[in-house]
Amino acid sequence: MIPRTGVFLCLMTMSMMISAAEGLISMQSPHSATATMDKLKTVVKDKGLKVFARIDHAGGASAIGESLRPTELLIFGNPQGGTPFMQCAQTVGIDLPLKVLVWEDVEGQVWLSYNDLHYLADRHDVPDCKAVKNIAGALDGIAKTVVSP
Repeated sequence: MIPRTGVFLCLMTMSMMISAAEGLISMQSPHSATATMDKLKTVVKDKGLKVFARIDHAGGASAIGESLRPTELLIFGNPQGGTPFMQCAQTVGIDLPLKVLVWEDVEGQVWLSYNDLHYLADRHDVPDCKAVKNIAGALDGIAKTVVSP
């Protein structure tokens, strides 16, 4: 008989694999949506990346008389990271610059979500592109910094 811990770990691994297969990485944030996005923007700028846009989807919904829980997208990057990835496959340009979504679920939990760079590399048929490891590591570091208490 498999101990309960083993079954739990197996289910957790399957859950993470499903999430990775969908190509989206999501982390819970202990901050409000606005505070999470503000911190994200600050961390991104502090890392020397260019912020291209901050899109307030909830604000857009409000402008047409609709409601949407807090949902904001930050678009950012730099040529030093993106160019080597696009040199592996120019079609990667459809997924760049990088995007991070901060959103609040129905229970009020705030999330930070972004595309899994390894998933994108597979999508563009360049799973061995050396640039992916660097970009993925940088994005993961940014995300973890933002969701830290």
